[in-house]
Amino acid sequence: MRTLLIVLPTEQIRPLHDVWLRPRRVFRELASQPVGRVDYLLGAAQGIANCLALSRAQDAGATMGIGEIFLRALGIGSTVGVAGLFLMGLIYTRLGSRAGRAATRGQVFHVLAYGNVPLAASLIVWVFAALLTGGATFEQTPHGDVEGFVALLLRMQFIAFLILALWSVVIQVMGLSEVQGLTTARAFGLWVLGQLIGFLALLFLAILLVTLFPGAVPG
Repeated sequence: MRTLLIVLPTEQIRPLHDVWLRPRRVFRELASQPVGRVDYLLGAAQGIANCLALSRAQDAGATMGIGEIFLRALGIGSTVGVAGLFLMGLIYTRLGSRAGRAATRGQVFHVLAYGNVPLAASLIVWVFAALLTGGATFEQTPHGDVEGFVALLLRMQFIAFLILALWSVVIQVMGLSEVQGLTTARAFGLWVLGQLIGFLALLFLAILLVTLFPGAVPG
């Protein structure tokens, strides 16, 4: 008598889709995979999104055109975003080796890159808002001639950006918890400490550049 063996197909992981709600499973799947093109593209995308948010905080829409703002974000933001992945990957790898099991730099790199999928997705929101409202998208306080509906739309757009950025933080914390073998609370503390060290490193670099090249900074 023959026994019929039925093998159910294994559910395929789609990292860019599943990381939103099942980040731990995604990072377990990516743990053995090398850093690839998607990681760098995600790093560039989150850098562009952060640069656009900084442009709004600087009220760039009042003095710059939309095209100039996006070109600056594309050039500077993408470069800083990828460089930030390397810097923060190094920081979190060193911190994690002291706090939990030693994750590889590639595993941490995946966490930082794919953890920023919601932040990268906020680019769609920025582009959509810019197409609808023009330069007002990058003004901290819209001018008096901006209609009430447009002002409401801009508030909703920025709130959506903040929610997506916060969701990226949640995913990164869960990712660090997974690859470093930490509780969620300890992973959050590790994330905060890493952000602080990264900020201090960038601040030191900025001061060093200003000291060495004072003429490069407008007075």
